[in-house]
Amino acid sequence: MSGPASYDLLVFAAVRAIDPALGLDEVVDVVVEKGRIARVGRGAATAELRSAQGARVIEGEGLLLLPAFVDLHAHLREPGQEYKEDIASGLAAAAAGGFAHVCAMPNTRPVNDTRSITEAMIARARQIGGPALHPIGAITMGQKGAELTEMADLKDAGAVAVSDDGRCVTSSAVMRRALEYAATFDLPVIQHAEDHALTEGALMHEGAVSTKLGLRGWPRVAEDIIVARDILLAEATGARYHVAHVSSRGAVRILREAKSRGIKVTAEVTPHHLTLTDAAVIGYDTACRVNPPLREAEDVAALCEALADGTIDAVATDHAPHSPLEKDCEFAEASPGMIGLELVLPLLLALVRDKSLPLGRLVDALTAAPARIVGLTAPSLREGALGELCLIDPTARWTISPERLRSKSKNTPFLGKEVTGAVRMTLAGGRVVHEAETTSSQRGAN
Repeated sequence: MSGPASYDLLVFAAVRAIDPALGLDEVVDVVVEKGRIARVGRGAATAELRSAQGARVIEGEGLLLLPAFVDLHAHLREPGQEYKEDIASGLAAAAAGGFAHVCAMPNTRPVNDTRSITEAMIARARQIGGPALHPIGAITMGQKGAELTEMADLKDAGAVAVSDDGRCVTSSAVMRRALEYAATFDLPVIQHAEDHALTEGALMHEGAVSTKLGLRGWPRVAEDIIVARDILLAEATGARYHVAHVSSRGAVRILREAKSRGIKVTAEVTPHHLTLTDAAVIGYDTACRVNPPLREAEDVAALCEALADGTIDAVATDHAPHSPLEKDCEFAEASPGMIGLELVLPLLLALVRDKSLPLGRLVDALTAAPARIVGLTAPSLREGALGELCLIDPTARWTISPERLRSKSKNTPFLGKEVTGAVRMTLAGGRVVHEAETTSSQRGAN
């Protein structure tokens, strides 16, 4: 659709509504009136409401209605690399994926290390409409790992966290100061856990496949060392520490132990680290070059288990659009990353179907958990809440193709894959920001 649409009365009839935060999982009617959830329950969609002037009625049999999703980790490339993605195309992709909130990483050009860039990003997103954009500011100026940013200014401008994103803060002294400073403002510090001295020149996970392909390997311990060190620093400072895109079974073990001791640590995992192994790189597929790298089956199993039991709090896309300039090249020259905003739901519903992940845990990991980490009001099916919802057809089968993707970039190894599960409608800020196809009858005028 061309832009957000508002309805005075939007009725979801006989839909399976799921909101783990409310303990809700049942077939009910959900009524959204003037952008807010007015009624939830059996029989809420009365004949009078259904026939009201301007009512939009969606027959929900066989469909799921969830709180809209929150992404902790996306790259929207604006300012500076709009040929890969911009805020408009990135938010359109987010809406199509079921997201009402997107946290944008600071590796823009220039780096989002000042109030002015944070404010400009938010203003641009509001001008466009659709899902809300929440910038993440840099930890250090220029992401250079030395001088701390003015975190107070960043938070005041609207930043919800700080991170140096693809550059790990390798100095223990700088990281300690960053945690202490951020704790003053209750800002979570998001770390890309990578000991760069151990990964110099690495192109993929270190293992049998890297040996076979003749590519320099990236050892798990490069991630584990930083996670262990930072958890000790977080414990010492009392700061909120978040691990981006966990990929190793060792990091999972360290996180589980830290949480058992009550340390304020949280973590996220990406769909591609839950569904692919390093074997996907065979053939030198540049779409599978990501940072951190795809790892082995044992790591994938550990990540799935950790997400299911809550050791890993949230799912985040790490949506990283790149143009053919950065991907249609030699593997060693390819930029790391793949897109993900539009593919989370179908890829992870497969884990629900094979019983690797409970549906309620998946919904929580995409909604309340990420919102809690960065201090946002979580989308909810609670009566009185702002209408931020996601309507899902869990049985719709479709093939991932460039034509179906709203992102400017199409860099994903899942092109051509048939998947099951589709987002039919997304509401953000009380308005319909995405609709895949006609799903309802409408009576009267808006």
